Amino acid sequence: MFLENEMGRKRSRGWIEVICGGMFSGKTEELIRRLNRARIAKLRVEIFKPGVDTRYDEEKVVSHDEKEIMSTPVPASSNILLLAGDVDVVGIDEAQFFDPELPNVCNQLADEGVRVIVAGLDMDFKGKPFGPIPALLATAEYITKVHAICVKCGSLAQYSHRTIASDKLVVLGETDSYEPLCRECFSGKRR
Repeated sequence: MFLENEMGRKRSRGWIEVICGGMFSGKTEELIRRLNRARIAKLRVEIFKPGVDTRYDEEKVVSHDEKEIMSTPVPASSNILLLAGDVDVVGIDEAQFFDPELPNVCNQLADEGVRVIVAGLDMDFKGKPFGPIPALLATAEYITKVHAICVKCGSLAQYSHRTIASDKLVVLGETDSYEPLCRECFSGKRR
């Protein structure tokens, strides 16, 4: 079924795709790949990231393997609705850092016929569900769980083990602060 927007352009009904997993698993790389393919298809694309994520760049979404795409940093998920405009696809990186309103924002966009692609950590450093990701997983039409490689044993890793001393929920960092671990190695470190 197709909807007609204000410009008279027809587009299909929207949906939500979530790319989730631990750190160093390729979430952002996969998000960038999907957004680039949408652009090749001549779809109108907007990309957003939380303003707090300045690890690699103030404005670009950058993967660990240095793939990048321009984005708009926003302080809150409600800003996405204000800035999305007349688009076909919205990409959102580091979704775990957004406020609890993000699932409502994504659902509103999807209801308006937008394809929404969200990437983020599904668990925090303690192995607990992280931020708005669980609610997004509950309403998404498509879910892709990606894995890193455990740095201790070589198995598939789904946990982001923090290697520095801090109990703060959000600590921006890279390999200097986190390592990917499998269930067994993560459980051993947490004991």
